[in-house]
Amino acid sequence: MIRLLDFLLSLLGLLFAMPFLVILYIIGLFDTGSPIFMQERVGLNKKPFMLIKFRTMAVGTASVASHLSSTTSITPFGGFLRKTKLDELPQLWNVLKGEMSLVGPRPGLFNQEELTKARENKNVFSVRPGITGLAQVNEIDMSTPELLAKTDRDMIDTLSLKTYFSYILKTLTGSGSGDRVK
Repeated sequence: MIRLLDFLLSLLGLLFAMPFLVILYIIGLFDTGSPIFMQERVGLNKKPFMLIKFRTMAVGTASVASHLSSTTSITPFGGFLRKTKLDELPQLWNVLKGEMSLVGPRPGLFNQEELTKARENKNVFSVRPGITGLAQVNEIDMSTPELLAKTDRDMIDTLSLKTYFSYILKTLTGSGSGDRVK
């Protein structure tokens, strides 16, 4: 049921957002010259997939977790994209393809060994990673791996249609601030 909802909602989201995606892409061309950012992430059953987002940091910024990056790497337009969470819109394509869910644990990087180990211990990789979820709406980011893994597990154990839509609604109405940058 969740996969069907993911597919239908991401398809509708992409169709509805297409004009905005084109505008953001064009503005991004002027901002960084390379508005699309793709990065290998840890997916379902620890299989790698390429996450797609709008670029918010300067081209050439080190591929590390956001909380390990410097705010000086964020471009002016990137700051706007992060604040409004519009940088996440291209991930609807990852959801449509079945690599992600709208709701699930945020996909980490393979070099985030402490987070990966904490999530392995909590069996978090048994579900598709998501765009939003319990940790995101409560501003728990990847800088606290044990807490994040515990929160991810709690979300997985209590996920229902009601909580699925609740996390999406909370995200759309501005709950959470995304991953922090130092």
